[in-house]
Amino acid sequence: MQQPTDLPDVFDPRIHAAGPPHDAFRELRDRAPVAWQEERAVLGWPAGPGFWAVTRHADVVRVLKDARTYSSWAGATQIRDPDPADLPFIRRMMLNQDPPEHGRLRRLAGRAFTPGRIARFEETARARARQLLAAAVGEGGEVDLVRGVTDDYALLNLTDLLGVPASDRGLLHAWTERVIAYQDPDEPPVLGADGKPVNPRSPAMLAEMFAYAQELAAYKREHPADDLMTALATTELADAELEMFFFLLTVAGNDTVRAAAPGGVLALARNPGERRRLWRGEAGVDTAVDELLRVHPPVLSFRRTAARATGLAGTPIAEGDKVVVFHVSANHDERVFPDPHRLDLGRRPNPHVSFGDGPHVCLGAHFARLQLRVFCEELRDSCGDVELAGEPRRLVSNFINGIKSLPVRLREP
Repeated sequence: MQQPTDLPDVFDPRIHAAGPPHDAFRELRDRAPVAWQEERAVLGWPAGPGFWAVTRHADVVRVLKDARTYSSWAGATQIRDPDPADLPFIRRMMLNQDPPEHGRLRRLAGRAFTPGRIARFEETARARARQLLAAAVGEGGEVDLVRGVTDDYALLNLTDLLGVPASDRGLLHAWTERVIAYQDPDEPPVLGADGKPVNPRSPAMLAEMFAYAQELAAYKREHPADDLMTALATTELADAELEMFFFLLTVAGNDTVRAAAPGGVLALARNPGERRRLWRGEAGVDTAVDELLRVHPPVLSFRRTAARATGLAGTPIAEGDKVVVFHVSANHDERVFPDPHRLDLGRRPNPHVSFGDGPHVCLGAHFARLQLRVFCEELRDSCGDVELAGEPRRLVSNFINGIKSLPVRLREP
């Protein structure tokens, strides 16, 4: 199949800093739903071999469900190829494994990530949201929602669930920034001896976090509590597996809500009619949360590697090719979502892929939805209205749909 030569670029992280390039994604869905993308050198990172961008909902779901054909293990799950020397290390993480190994780790983690533990956490999350929002309204109502409310909400919820002492919460924030914001000029890369940026997921960059994970696990075995680290530290996980779980929970557990919460508020602020429906109780909060996740998925893309020669949407894919699914494009596919760029807080059905699909569907999706539901309820009850007080500043990333700053006015009820 001959690909058009004038297809838009959706690789460059700087493109996404202006907001998801919906026009480009629509063009790819219509003209080349599996489109070849060049990996040019950008922001100090070297050029790569290129990849297939998958943009239609049906094809994204097919890739995510077919782990035998589209492997997480072969080249891990980031667009950029890891250093070959780091790949065995990166493959220890559940995220970068295929069944059946992935299933074993997922079952062990599932014992800790129980619905009961998450449900007991709701009261704490609600009190925290209420306190943070009340402080913002009390200061005159104009606030950077990210720095003043949602960053703390996401981080403190996660550290409570993990069982991290209050004095160490800043460490988790720093480690998350290092991993998530590595493409952003506001987070200067760490350079190696050769002058090239060091992968933030490499052993050298994660040594401090892993040492802390082992220290915390040892403490939890001596002083057990009702938290995830106690549960994980008392399973049959090997030390290396425990370290990778701590990394995954710290980064993914924090940044999912950290990206989704301000993204949802931004969507509400830009759609006053739908916001009023939510405030008046005409749209259910659970349904609203799913729609906010659809329009602002916390993760933009995930990479797989073709384990064998195959074809997708009429496009031949060679063994070893990189295949990158774009969740944000799938969530706006006109073939699945009528009028996809319209916020509809009562949208049903809503088969968005913001938490993935298939064997790697987000393990903490229930926890994330709980936090977002509680936050929406408390925002509605504590604020009469939400208005933008300036333009958002977005993360420079082709991976995380992050918002670095969101100036808003929160009106009193």
